[in-house]
Amino acid sequence: MDEEGIKKSAILLMTLGEAEASNVFKYLSPKEAQSLGTAMSTLENIKRIEIEEVLANFNEDASEKTCLGDNSSEYIRKVLTNALGDEKAANLIDRILQGGDTSGIESLKWMDGPSIAELIKNEHPQIIATILVHLERDQASEILSLFTERLRNDTLLRIATLDSIQPDALRDLNEVLMKLLSGSNNIRKAPMGGVRTAAEILNFVPTAQEGSVIDNIKQYDDDLAQQIMDQMFVFDNLIDIDDHGFQLILREVQSESLIIALKGAQEELRDKIFKNMSKRAAEALKEDLEGKGPVRVSEVEAEQKEILKVVRQLADDGQIVLGGKGEEGFL
Repeated sequence: MDEEGIKKSAILLMTLGEAEASNVFKYLSPKEAQSLGTAMSTLENIKRIEIEEVLANFNEDASEKTCLGDNSSEYIRKVLTNALGDEKAANLIDRILQGGDTSGIESLKWMDGPSIAELIKNEHPQIIATILVHLERDQASEILSLFTERLRNDTLLRIATLDSIQPDALRDLNEVLMKLLSGSNNIRKAPMGGVRTAAEILNFVPTAQEGSVIDNIKQYDDDLAQQIMDQMFVFDNLIDIDDHGFQLILREVQSESLIIALKGAQEELRDKIFKNMSKRAAEALKEDLEGKGPVRVSEVEAEQKEILKVVRQLADDGQIVLGGKGEEGFL
């Protein structure tokens, strides 16, 4: 959801009253709850006409949802698949319609990375891998970065070679998290992990750690390492995005963030960015780049990864197409 959508949702929740708003929050993910809570806390001087517009829009949208309660499971399945695509919707649909057996994992999503890392760092790497594939990719990456190099490498390798979660692994997982597992006889084998998951997590890992992980996987299976790299999308791969997509990206990125990120970019990528800006904006960016003093490598990498988050979101929304993923993207 974009900033405008979050703001409208925050206004709507503020008009509902405490009890109703609390019920809505029960169905939100940790990130959604944080985004909406932050937006609600910063609302001020909202005009009556703006509130009326939000309520009118909500009423119009709600009035069109005539199939709620008429084969609702099929409706949910279609809506989520259309919105998220088959791959992303599959696991979410299973958890909503079949009932999840990852209550312990869900509780972790509300914790900070250091706390989770401290909680699970002494567990078997296979258990850790099972936990991390259930978390958001950036949260999993943060946790990995807090491990020792040996544990980090071992865990990522296990994630890359994990293609499903067996019932006994889920039982071990919930025992680790001190949660009782209900309905264990009905647990189905759930597809999780794999090359794509490993690549997505690695996209958020600091560059120095990323290289060490890839080298470790190469020792285990060179072909597997290449598959992971083929699935990764790093900053220099932006050059393979078409001009229209590039212009969409530039609209979403703050100038200061772009300036810092470009300190570590190839000349060809800089030229492409200048090409997709107005002449005046390109000249201003060039001046800012020349005037910017030395920047720490870690700061450059951090800004590049923030921009990549924007890129991946645009790709997930179907607004741009990513391409050119491969080993040449490593810095």
